[in-house]
Amino acid sequence: MNFTCSRKDLAFGIKTAGRALGSATTMPILAGMRLDVQGDGLILQATDLERSIRCRVPLAKAAEPHSTVLNGDVLNRIVSVLPDETVHFQKASQGNKVEVICGGTTFDLLTLPLEDYPQLSERPDTAFVTLNKAVLQRAIDLTSFAALNTKETSRLSLTGIQFTFQKDRVRLVATNGYRLSVYDIPLKDGPEGEFLVDANALRDLASIMTQVEGDAVEIYQGNAQLFFNAPQVTYMVRVMDEEYPDINRVIPKDTPIGLLLDRAALLAALQRAQITTAEESGAVVLQAQESQLHLSSSSSEKGETAENLTLLKSVKPVKISFRAEYLIDALKRMSSSQVTLWLKDSESAGLLEPAGETRSDEGFLYVCMPIRLDV
Repeated sequence: MNFTCSRKDLAFGIKTAGRALGSATTMPILAGMRLDVQGDGLILQATDLERSIRCRVPLAKAAEPHSTVLNGDVLNRIVSVLPDETVHFQKASQGNKVEVICGGTTFDLLTLPLEDYPQLSERPDTAFVTLNKAVLQRAIDLTSFAALNTKETSRLSLTGIQFTFQKDRVRLVATNGYRLSVYDIPLKDGPEGEFLVDANALRDLASIMTQVEGDAVEIYQGNAQLFFNAPQVTYMVRVMDEEYPDINRVIPKDTPIGLLLDRAALLAALQRAQITTAEESGAVVLQAQESQLHLSSSSSEKGETAENLTLLKSVKPVKISFRAEYLIDALKRMSSSQVTLWLKDSESAGLLEPAGETRSDEGFLYVCMPIRLDV
């Protein structure tokens, strides 16, 4: 092994691939990062067996092909403190070591057994579909927050985002059983298929995509895997083998009462009301009549909050209660100036969607179950 690259490129590759490093407590080799020299490029890859990341960075000049595995956490710590912009890797003269030389500093790193490193699946030759990168990132941001974390549930389906591909759209859905977030991306003559993917893995994907070039993300379908490919990076994640809830039964169809509101004003009022919500329910009461919306919350330990907002359209009277956190989570991620909260009665789910002439969140729907009011 003998190659040179820039510290900036190396740092990008190590930090990007390092998101998929596994735990040494399960399989010691999963704490390793594989480095493959291929011509004028260095391929860095890591995996925890549920996902893997391959990242390609340029070399200063072409080098002889070579592969090795080094401790990923050690590499990540080293790259953050290197003293110069040029980094050189070479095989140490003795033992199973690689020298990392930068400025006047030399690190002698122990290699891990290359033969123990898991054989990662290769990306298929033909893309399943290509999506706009910014739109995919937005879709993940507006859905992933509604999923549960693995530590919160034994129902693994609720920790994922469901991708449903149809000819005219791909729909992303996430739910925790009490709220449902939906985002539709329009397609022209798209493929068909359904895939359930871990929400945490997709959040990492969205974060990585902000750092890569290009406007498109190619998606490839493998054997129980999806590959997300952009310039420099290929992100592979296993598809979850879990049955997803039927969301068509959850999205309200009959909601005649539409509370049209300024999004920022509603968000701010809910954040204030949340301060005095009861710990166990987090409930805020919404009572609408004609052109006024009265928000209130109370708890025996904190006190009470009350506030009036002006509705942009008069409605017939309705009173309903929601967990403030659930509405806030959606509103703070939206960017539309106005929203409509569609209601049927005090006991049926509410449907939140963008409104107004400029709907920058077009394609987003959010369903929230109410909290039963004490009569």
